[in-house]
Amino acid sequence: MEDKQNEFMKYAMCIVPVGSLRKEPSHKTEMVSQLLFGECCIILQKDTGWIKIRCKYDGYEGWCQQGQVGEVDAETYHLETQKLAAGWVNEIYIDDAKLLIPFGSEVRLEKNKKDQPYSGELWNADTVKITTEIIKQIAFTFLNTAYLWGGKSVFGIDCSGFSQTVYKFLNIPLKRDAHQQAEQGVTVNSLQDAKCGDLAFFDNQEGRITHVGILLEDKKIIHASVKVRIDKIDEDGITNIETGEQTHKLKMIKRFFKNTRIF
Repeated sequence: MEDKQNEFMKYAMCIVPVGSLRKEPSHKTEMVSQLLFGECCIILQKDTGWIKIRCKYDGYEGWCQQGQVGEVDAETYHLETQKLAAGWVNEIYIDDAKLLIPFGSEVRLEKNKKDQPYSGELWNADTVKITTEIIKQIAFTFLNTAYLWGGKSVFGIDCSGFSQTVYKFLNIPLKRDAHQQAEQGVTVNSLQDAKCGDLAFFDNQEGRITHVGILLEDKKIIHASVKVRIDKIDEDGITNIETGEQTHKLKMIKRFFKNTRIF
């Protein structure tokens, strides 16, 4: 039965720099996430210029405009690629037309072809050695990027989109939302035991996880709040370095890597 369903399943790939994923098939509804160029998805439903899709990377579902994706075959969909665009913006040619795609877009290159449509810098997440400097190199690329609910690019990003995208460069898959990411990883007992790259999660008055950030050294954290910024953190939570106000209450810390050169 499953093989028969797969036979008729339709696959697609994002063909614009950044595609919006909405809660319902309307521009007036909430943007729940985004697709970056090259990301693949399964088409679940169609509705007058809109399609409901399920993202391959994190299983997230939402509605996007049909013209922002192009149908691909099963082989392309199932092709695993850890090659990511490594410049802040990068040139790629699709049907001889230039497209500027953002940091973190997936790039699929044809084997044994001399003239490739992409000539920018590539990041191979499959071979990366995770170190403090590598974590900071990736995360700092987003510094001062504006906060955008549902965003996950250098043009606008939310807190969990930020952690997910940084970790994608480390070849560590995270789920899309902060409360989902909090269910992954291994618990770190205290801030004193934390290392650069650990994720800190924060809750609201009802105890629900609402925010996530990436820990740095010296009790600092980089996170998306108004913009991607570096603030101070202690056992109570985040303190805005500009105002001195405590903005987020610390709930837990999780670790997702081991046997790495994290200092």
